[in-house]
Amino acid sequence: MQTQRHFVDIPNPPAKPRRFVFVLLENFTMLCFSSALESLRIANRMAGMDLYSWYLVGEGGDTVSCSAGTAFKLDDALPELTRDDTVMICGGIDVQQATTKPVLNWIRREARKGLKMAGLCTAGYTLARAGLLDGKKATIHWENQDSFAEEFQEVELTKSVFVIDGNRMTTAGGTSSIDLMLKIIADDHGEELANAVADQLIYSSIRTDQDTQRLSVPTRIGVRHPKLSQVIQMMEANIEEPISPSLLAKEVGMSTRQLERLFRRYLNRSPKRYYMELRLQKARNLLMQTDMSVINVALACGFASPSHFSKCYRAHYDTTPYRERGSHAARLSI
Repeated sequence: MQTQRHFVDIPNPPAKPRRFVFVLLENFTMLCFSSALESLRIANRMAGMDLYSWYLVGEGGDTVSCSAGTAFKLDDALPELTRDDTVMICGGIDVQQATTKPVLNWIRREARKGLKMAGLCTAGYTLARAGLLDGKKATIHWENQDSFAEEFQEVELTKSVFVIDGNRMTTAGGTSSIDLMLKIIADDHGEELANAVADQLIYSSIRTDQDTQRLSVPTRIGVRHPKLSQVIQMMEANIEEPISPSLLAKEVGMSTRQLERLFRRYLNRSPKRYYMELRLQKARNLLMQTDMSVINVALACGFASPSHFSKCYRAHYDTTPYRERGSHAARLSI
């Protein structure tokens, strides 16, 4: 079927396409990459001209596999770039291992030319390891926020969908690549083209850097109770130094018994149990994503002693923190 397409008028077309160099790290997330690439392709289509071009590179220059196991053919290894290029580093699972010395050296070398660089999904970690986010605002996928905050304290970490700070850009992963690309397209060629791209993507709710990446607490827990949401938000914000149930109750104008009943009714567990699960989840993230010692992980998650931490961890995950760390390292070495 022949479709009629309305081209968006580009008042000042560029002399040559703006080139995006996609650096595909091993086990990168396909969605963060494809969302960005498709946004550029559709922008060209809607403009009726090549506003953008792209180049796929990676360590080795041959092929690289995404986290779904699909292999992608690369155009090049890690080449010399020009100042006009925009680098988009695509991360995914086990980004620490994918952030190799050759990759870091290449990023630092190219950054010295003044290029714009973005870390998509977990690749904000790669930019931070290269020292390119020091003193800047950044974001990363919510699952990696705990470990990132512990390791890169000189970076101002936010929970935004995407962040642009000078010539550094970071996204939270998933479809947030679309939001970043729509912002870039709008800045380059106007809102009309960006909106046309969003329409083609059936993307009806364009987010800005003021939007946060996670669902609200009521949506996440499936319960709309303002006081319950308020207590959970306080718990999530105070993992290292847990607040007692009595103080939590007092903060929302309830008795400890009322708070207990509220949690039992809606979440089928006590406030203490729910709080413990939040702390253990953070501990597991830190064990799997950082090189922090088990003792430091325990302290970061509000446990006064390693023995108490180990006992609670084993009761919840049916393994010890030491075994968890060991099994994760063994999987990575295979």
